[in-house]
Amino acid sequence: MTAVLLSWGIALILETTAGLHTDSLVLAVALTLTLSSTQRTADTRRRLTALALLPVAAGLAQLLGRLIATHYAAGAAVFTAVLAFAIWIRRYGPVATKAGTLLTLPLVALLVVPGPALPPEAGDRLLNWAWSALIGAVACAGVWLVQGVADRWGPWPGAAEPAAPSRPSRLHPRPSTRMALQMAAGVAAAFALGRLCYDHHWPWMVLTAYVAASGNRGRTDVLRKGVERCLGAAAGTLLATGVAAAGIDGHASVAVMFGVLAVALWLRPLNYAYWAAGMTTALSLLLGYFGQDAQSLLLTRLAAIGIGAAVSVAAAWWLLPVPRRRTTPALRPAT
Repeated sequence: MTAVLLSWGIALILETTAGLHTDSLVLAVALTLTLSSTQRTADTRRRLTALALLPVAAGLAQLLGRLIATHYAAGAAVFTAVLAFAIWIRRYGPVATKAGTLLTLPLVALLVVPGPALPPEAGDRLLNWAWSALIGAVACAGVWLVQGVADRWGPWPGAAEPAAPSRPSRLHPRPSTRMALQMAAGVAAAFALGRLCYDHHWPWMVLTAYVAASGNRGRTDVLRKGVERCLGAAAGTLLATGVAAAGIDGHASVAVMFGVLAVALWLRPLNYAYWAAGMTTALSLLLGYFGQDAQSLLLTRLAAIGIGAAVSVAAAWWLLPVPRRRTTPALRPAT
């Protein structure tokens, strides 16, 4: 959260001096949140790679967001293809896996930035690809600085990542191909159903489909994550309703949102449902900040989350399901 607040503060300065809109702040927070966990134990080479790739990916993601806004079907197809490609390239080893992760971070942030929720007068002040790239660099620098200081002087240095197994998979098609096809099927269905059923609130369904299918370890894993996200969203709905009933709005709601995110990050290792609850609450507060009646949209959000989880579970169970591994953990094949 220290890195998040640092990136948010820098983005706030950019917003004020360059006449941008609040979507710049949301992008900075979303990128920093997602980048922090992937860079916690990264060495200098990996951090430099992130600093080179993430700004480019953020700029391209912003262009993709404009494409989705103007040509929904074409933009959805490109978005789905990029997500699937980022998973498929895992077959080429750890470096390709890390590059794929960096490629997906701005796409996930694109689902969080509430484009349809922004007021019409935002107009030309919305982010373009150049500002998005700059904010991507700010997120990288903020994460690098804070984690570097924490590792040098903090009481909790990051633990080294375990070595990935090098034994190639004997499955055909490979697990990476299976997961890529399942992700593509689930996200494509979420794009179609989200626009058909919920108009411009389609990101809720697509984000859930992505979360449930990411890191797919099999049918049970996808089902578990889908259920946890639904339960967490339900809890977040109740919490957001209580916050709204208390009359918290404006800058106070922003402070509460950061507090909720901090608690959700702390509890996330225990169960993903805590993170889902925190994100649902934070997004509801964000909608309220932009002037939308978040309470009236909570049931819609829950329904979209439920359908998004269902389409990912269906894809994982019926489209080239990953068979249950019978090897010991030490001999599990690499994806």
